[in-house]
Amino acid sequence: MVGSGIDVSDDGRVTPILVIMAAGLGSRFGGVKQLARVGPEGQAILDFSIVDSVSAGFGRVVLIIRSEIEDDVRAHMEEQHASLDVTYVRQDDLGPAREKPWGTLHAVLSAADAIDAPFAVINADDYYGPESFGLAAEQLRSSEPAVGANVAFEIGNTVPPEGSVTRALCEVENGTLAAIVETDGCEREASGRVVAGGAEVSADQPVSMNLWCFDPSVMADFQERWDVFFAEHADEPKAECQLPTVVGELMAADRLTINVVASAEQWIGITNPDDFELVKSALSHR
Repeated sequence: MVGSGIDVSDDGRVTPILVIMAAGLGSRFGGVKQLARVGPEGQAILDFSIVDSVSAGFGRVVLIIRSEIEDDVRAHMEEQHASLDVTYVRQDDLGPAREKPWGTLHAVLSAADAIDAPFAVINADDYYGPESFGLAAEQLRSSEPAVGANVAFEIGNTVPPEGSVTRALCEVENGTLAAIVETDGCEREASGRVVAGGAEVSADQPVSMNLWCFDPSVMADFQERWDVFFAEHADEPKAECQLPTVVGELMAADRLTINVVASAEQWIGITNPDDFELVKSALSHR
């Protein structure tokens, strides 16, 4: 399905698009976590993100889903955002068909026909906060080819009260992204220290939580990288082509520069069933 045309604000600038990746299986959560009702008025996390993004100046929403949850998602969006301009895209329409989705790069590519303006990409089950969307909108207002942005979070604002998680640590040089390092064992110890991969890190160490900003021209590079990936992994039932990996490849080839902008927001997200009550409590006053 294609979008409804390019929106332009009163000052003549193109209105950015919010692209929400909501096609995941939620296997660890045990259900459709994209629609888990964590808000006081039955909102899912994506509803808070939509409200924050609209307030920051985003226009149309492109919602990437999969066929088996489409009816549920549409009903939820009609309930929560009846007047919102939403374009629905089924990731599995891009194919080839298989049980497990092909990854986040494939998800973004599935929405290519609906993306005709600078856009931000987020996960449906991560809450980024109003400041983060303001930063993203600011980056997208000056969008240009071969330049993107990542709204990065402080690791101390993303680790849970108990237990360890994996985080994508960002190496930043002169305000631009030099590398992303997926790191296991990120946690806050009882002493208050934050550790990642067994080593202490500063609580303000930037991490990527998949809030990316891109010019639409990047889609040609994304398509090229997907074609390479698929040629190598077509017969692997669990292989995934992930957006951060492809961004890193394009950076290494000097075809993409990623500015890193720091958000001081508290990240909130759902991965496991135990996260539900924590998220519900955190969003109870939003």
